[in-house]
Amino acid sequence: MGRAHRMPFGAQITDGGVQFSLWAPSAGTVTLHVGDRRLTMTPEKGGWHRLTCPGVAAGALYRFSIDGDLEIPDPASRFQPSDVDGPSMVVDPEAFAWSDSEWNGRPWEETVLYEAHVGTATPEGTFAALAGKLDHLLDLGVTALELLPIADFPGDRGWGYDGVLHYAPDHAYGSPDDLKRLVDEAHRRGIMVFLDVVYNHFGPSGNYLPVYAESFFTERHQTLWGAGIAYDGEAAHVVRDYFIHNALYWLEEYHFDGLRFDAVHAIADDSDTHFIADLAERIRTSLPERRVHLVLENNANEVRWLERDDSQSPLLHTAQWNDDIHHAWHRLLTGEIEGYYADYEEPVRHLGRCLAEGFAYQGEVSAHDGIARGERSAHLPPSAFVAFVQNHDQIGNRAFGERIGALAEPAKLSLARAGLLLSPQIPLLFMGEEWNASTPFQYFVDFADPELSTAIREGRRREFAGFGAFTDEAAQDSIPDPTSEQAFAQSRLDWSEIGQVGHKEVLAETRDLLRIRHETITPIASSTYEGAAWERPAPEAIDVRWRFAAGSLRFIANFGQQEVRFGRSPGDTVVWASRDVALGDEMNLASWTSVMLLDRR
Repeated sequence: MGRAHRMPFGAQITDGGVQFSLWAPSAGTVTLHVGDRRLTMTPEKGGWHRLTCPGVAAGALYRFSIDGDLEIPDPASRFQPSDVDGPSMVVDPEAFAWSDSEWNGRPWEETVLYEAHVGTATPEGTFAALAGKLDHLLDLGVTALELLPIADFPGDRGWGYDGVLHYAPDHAYGSPDDLKRLVDEAHRRGIMVFLDVVYNHFGPSGNYLPVYAESFFTERHQTLWGAGIAYDGEAAHVVRDYFIHNALYWLEEYHFDGLRFDAVHAIADDSDTHFIADLAERIRTSLPERRVHLVLENNANEVRWLERDDSQSPLLHTAQWNDDIHHAWHRLLTGEIEGYYADYEEPVRHLGRCLAEGFAYQGEVSAHDGIARGERSAHLPPSAFVAFVQNHDQIGNRAFGERIGALAEPAKLSLARAGLLLSPQIPLLFMGEEWNASTPFQYFVDFADPELSTAIREGRRREFAGFGAFTDEAAQDSIPDPTSEQAFAQSRLDWSEIGQVGHKEVLAETRDLLRIRHETITPIASSTYEGAAWERPAPEAIDVRWRFAAGSLRFIANFGQQEVRFGRSPGDTVVWASRDVALGDEMNLASWTSVMLLDRR
């Protein structure tokens, strides 16, 4: 069984050959180069140029020439065997034989996300090698593999957030069929696969769109990366279609189960219907029979995209990454106060609010940047929030890319691990976190342009100049060079650590916590949500209770130095404790001790 997404962009195999379509409203003439043929494309209304070529088949290499001068790849290329500046390849999407015809995804409440960067998750750094780790994820209790962006980016190494060809899996990781095989193998094991996509900007190198499609961008909206994408411009229908078709392409042609939309707060759109809403509505309408999960990264904490219907099903987006809960955990675990951690001066209070209500910031003004952010979120179910104690951003955006295990005491990290994996919110683990991997995850890029590489290297060091540890130039010079291959190599996981002392114990604990989650927590959290409440029985302690139709869940924790006494309800059953706790009408928790309880109805 093959799968293909039909779209107005790119190269589509037809009965008569291959139809090539390019939207180039700023171009006078467009010439198609395929094999040794040079063919003038037919201009059509609205800036389109199309041509059907008989005798062309899958595997053919092609590119376009703009006004007889600039040669460009297809912006909707399905594969770039020679990187972003090389020719595009015609791909027959229906040639791959899928074996997952019965697969329809899994309920969102069962989700345990495992975030992975394909290039560093294995020594080989390929889709095929990552497929070889699926049994490890299955045994661990992971139900969803989430890939960092794979849209083709310049060079052979990068995080993926500098992608410029959104339809082409990066050549460094393997072929389109290799990616499909990874998804197919995951589904065979009952594991969902998610993809991180970037619709807020293009990378700084290899994007030719401004030359032949000037109206794709607008100076009316400025972003960290320059002119904004024109989601509300005169050509907004084409711009929106490019990204909406891209989302549907990954969901249909590659059978992904969900998408994570990067930094949607950076998408400026003054339209009556914001692109973020349009995107979700089109996906929901196009795939009504499938369990498709749509997750946002949104620093603005806008609840409007996460609202539910009367049955608690998402109207638009399924959930949001919750940076607030990470920042609260991080400050509790490490005591760090610089940068945005300054906003979490009461981490116990912020953590309690995050666990019970979702966001810590629900309209309050940030001390870090003086901006009010967030909307009321307490009415949303816990599953509307993706929680984590580390991820690629929070590790990689540190100067040296240290993981939380290098910064926090093991006993404290164990408590946070339980709070993450047993909460009814959706947990996310970053690759290697399950065994407390010691390898860093540093920022790395691979640009051919030496001036761009120098700008990135110097910008990275300036970025940390305001931190106490990097006020002088010598300290700044110690920050790893993101353009070096060493930064990439040092970020590869060392899978041999799994069996080593100090790591195998963490792996066993993670596996046990996920077993408890699937057997005990998820069945209750999958029933109708009825609300939550939290309190502080002591300044450094929290008591959180979530109520569901099938029962209640309760998380109590003491982060202080003094013992704290908690009352116990008659129906409370302990499902996990970070250390032995005397049970009775009251529970006395020592310093950095936590307990998870449930009360079935």
